[in-house]
Amino acid sequence: MSRARAIARIDPAAIAANCERLLGEMAGARLCAVVKADGYGHGALAAAKAALGAGASWLAVATVEEATELREAFPDTPILIMGALGEGGADGDGEQLQWAIAMGCDVVVWREESVALAAALAAATSRTARVHVKLDTGMGRLGTRDPRQGTRVAEAAVAAPGVELVGLMTHFATADIAADEGFFQAQLAAFTQWARPLKEAHPRVLAHAANSAAVLRQPSSCLDMARCGVAIYGLDPFGEDPDAHGLRPALELSSYVAAVKLCRAGESTGYGRRFVATHDTYLGVLPIGYGDGWRRGLSDAADALVDGGRHPLVGTVSMDNVAVDLGPDPAALALEGAEAVLIGGRGGERITAEQLAKRLDTINYEITCGVSARVERTHVPAAPAPR
Repeated sequence: MSRARAIARIDPAAIAANCERLLGEMAGARLCAVVKADGYGHGALAAAKAALGAGASWLAVATVEEATELREAFPDTPILIMGALGEGGADGDGEQLQWAIAMGCDVVVWREESVALAAALAAATSRTARVHVKLDTGMGRLGTRDPRQGTRVAEAAVAAPGVELVGLMTHFATADIAADEGFFQAQLAAFTQWARPLKEAHPRVLAHAANSAAVLRQPSSCLDMARCGVAIYGLDPFGEDPDAHGLRPALELSSYVAAVKLCRAGESTGYGRRFVATHDTYLGVLPIGYGDGWRRGLSDAADALVDGGRHPLVGTVSMDNVAVDLGPDPAALALEGAEAVLIGGRGGERITAEQLAKRLDTINYEITCGVSARVERTHVPAAPAPR
């Protein structure tokens, strides 16, 4: 079997450890593991299995299609579909909403019309429509901004035959920004003020607002359940250093040195001759590029760990290849075939998704989600079985 051009090694044990770390902050609240976008690039099924085995009791995704794969694997686990279902939210043509109800998945609503449609579709499928009412307390996306409307929607769900009011929810816009304490607290206060009387009237309803950053920043915001995504993969929700929060990165991205060649002073590598050698040096060619999710913006702006040493990427990142400067020593010729780590650690050196995100002026989420389907995934060691 030929060698993989690039490989993403995902450690489910790290995902499990991160879930246990988060649960330790949550004072008995339930953990909903967010595994949308193929588990942030880590593999949704493997991530879900590891999270559930470590104590998570819910899963969350963005789309019906994502939920389908999980429902087949986890027939009894609550799955929340957080995204809009059809044009105009759940009020669309009803096809996606009906699909979700038929699978026994939970959906998000914020209009009374959505509840009525859910009731009709529940009757047609002989299933119960499980709904969560979303109040927009400041994210400015899905949900109603009007708490009175939110209450009407919740009461409509309670009254509608075939509909179960399962949750009340919101989403924080600035939990990961320490300098914006006021807005975070205002959102939390607005949500709890709205949810409190509804929970008093319907004690079994789950109130949930916290994301990864909120759990680590203010555990009291967890309420009945927290929806955690980025932190379960060992990524720092504050974009700095996972170690600072006791998180273990679960993804390692590597390629290998496919060729080593002498680049003399004045010679170049890559499109546009972006790199021109000022002295004789040896270049290693790695068969990974933006077709694999290694962004072109990392041209001359990243490193690779080869044989335990850190070496700069030089020249323009192409679709299929990048080059690293291995230095002037002819011993570099022996590195042909050596592993090249682009995210991960070797020999006391480490490259994190957070470091790469800073170089690209983006967030760590985008780094792992951007690893393309062309990159082989392997999950080692085996994930623990769900409890």
